[in-house]
Amino acid sequence: MAQLDERRETTGTTQEALSDALVGKYAYLQAILRELGSVLVAYSGGVDSALLLKVATDTLGAEHAVGALASSAAYDEEETAEAVRVAATMGARLERVETRELDDPRYMANGADRCYFCKNELFDQLEPLAAHLGLAHIAYGMNRDDRGDWRPGQRAARERAVRAPLDEASFTKADVRTLAHRLGVPVWDKPALACYSSRIPYGSPVTVEALRQVGRAERALRALDFRQVRVRHHERLARIEIDPADFPRLLDAVLREQIVREVRAAGYLYVSLDLQGYRTGSLNEALLRRQ
Repeated sequence: MAQLDERRETTGTTQEALSDALVGKYAYLQAILRELGSVLVAYSGGVDSALLLKVATDTLGAEHAVGALASSAAYDEEETAEAVRVAATMGARLERVETRELDDPRYMANGADRCYFCKNELFDQLEPLAAHLGLAHIAYGMNRDDRGDWRPGQRAARERAVRAPLDEASFTKADVRTLAHRLGVPVWDKPALACYSSRIPYGSPVTVEALRQVGRAERALRALDFRQVRVRHHERLARIEIDPADFPRLLDAVLREQIVREVRAAGYLYVSLDLQGYRTGSLNEALLRRQ
């Protein structure tokens, strides 16, 4: 009890607005990080890895907690730049790495285990970086809700003994967003954003051209104020997923014409709307139907 009281004191008034359950998870997360001693955080700029980097920096100090931001053609350049800005806002130390998953034919083949090869490449880059920086562990932003989806990258993390402190402390996605908000993490309400390869159906090759098409189309839609959006790449057809709350906007013929024009400019011939709306991992639905 004395140890818990001490943690309450060290975290300050931030916890006063949190539920007792989340206060406990926050304290446990800090305890996990203290046990690690030093950590290299695989940081993408999304809310999960941003919160992990924020708490690690606050708990261990910038000398013992460093973020590692990977970039390649599979990631949006604007998102990468934003991730750098967010890290600076949080006072976090950041290292940049280039990953070469697109050089791996197993990744390019885009089987259901594509993310396994992607994470392997990432950890191939992070292991020597952690050793060079004198950091004892590597961690990534998996949370408890991530257990419920098809995520082969988790297997790569287990094989490399990469830690998932948010999951270990039983943080759900809602917990992550709530604590991130209370701690002033700028991206606390940022929509989920996976790499562009996740827009290409399994079995269809991942190519630089396809990634560029997806990126250009999604940037255009975000510029039209669609905040939660995916452009699923089906060769000449773009299947757009947006928040169903935005469906009424599409009654505007001018806006629809602009969407079609912008998406075709990205390289697509046909433009369709998915009437189920945005949902995480919709391409995994094909895997479930095979079972």
